[in-house]
Amino acid sequence: MSCRVVQWGTGNVGRHALAGIIASPDLELTGVWVSGPDKAGRDAGILAGLDHPVGVIATDDAAAVIAAKPDCVVYCSMTDNRLMEAIEDLRRLLAAGINVVACAPVFFQYPYGVLPAELLTPIEEAAREGNSSLWVNGIDPGFANDLLPLALAGTCLRIDELRCVEIVDYASYDNRAVMFDIMGFGKPLDEVPMLLQPGVLSLAWGGTVRQLAAGIGVTLDSVTEVYERIPAPESFDIVTGHIAEGTAAALRFEVRGMVGEEPVTVLEHVTRLRPDLCPQWRQPAHPEGSYRIEITGDPCYAMDVVTSSPRGDHNFATLLATAMRIVNAVPAVVAAEPGIRTALDLPLITAPATRRG
Repeated sequence: MSCRVVQWGTGNVGRHALAGIIASPDLELTGVWVSGPDKAGRDAGILAGLDHPVGVIATDDAAAVIAAKPDCVVYCSMTDNRLMEAIEDLRRLLAAGINVVACAPVFFQYPYGVLPAELLTPIEEAAREGNSSLWVNGIDPGFANDLLPLALAGTCLRIDELRCVEIVDYASYDNRAVMFDIMGFGKPLDEVPMLLQPGVLSLAWGGTVRQLAAGIGVTLDSVTEVYERIPAPESFDIVTGHIAEGTAAALRFEVRGMVGEEPVTVLEHVTRLRPDLCPQWRQPAHPEGSYRIEITGDPCYAMDVVTSSPRGDHNFATLLATAMRIVNAVPAVVAAEPGIRTALDLPLITAPATRRG
């Protein structure tokens, strides 16, 4: 029997998720929630970028969506600049007995040791009340730094350091709020953006390094963070706007899971707006970018994952991968025990081979 599913949000990730739900033989689309009146009243097929309607009309009435009691909501609303509202969305859905798969807030990928009780406890209590489950994942945080590295780790005699690295050109990433306001590209270097405020990197990716540590049986003593930003050598344009000479054009950061003074699990990002910037930093396996897993131990590993799509560039492909990671997990999450689920809890998630998008 198929799962009755609502798509919540139809932005960069949500529209791909919506198309994936429509294409899935295991899921039945029963509703679409949208954040504004410009999308309310439109057919889901059109919002998903398909060339035909599917007979499901989008609404901006959240109460009506919740009252319809779907089996699962695929939650893809913007959360970076509305964290408390997003957490309340999740709490309401779970308390109503609705399972949720989501691409954010990313700290719910593995919130233990990361979130304070005042943010974590209401979600845990709502899941118990509604007998429902929450699973947050994607590509990063997600399968590039939980499923894949832990699969490699299972073949090691000894692990000294497990490092996951995103090395990506973000010039074509089409979200101005994320690029300029949250990551601080195009801003003066003395202006600290939201992402680089003290503790924010560890909030966003601290769960990643803690989950990796749990997966390899290590207890961390602390989680630390470092970053560096590089200015544009001259002015240039990206998809979302203008990068003036001297403003931030490249960013590298690390979130480190420490045992004593040694990093054991590390999440690193190398983000450029042009491939010629910062040649001394790590270079991707493909000019547009790659996700790299490095294990130092016995044996050692270095694995690069490169995304691509016949319908767009690497940023299109990673948005699609993020969406399908959670859409394909819906049946497993619906069947899971109540509570916050992680990659350590769920079975292997795959996709129906016969699906045609």
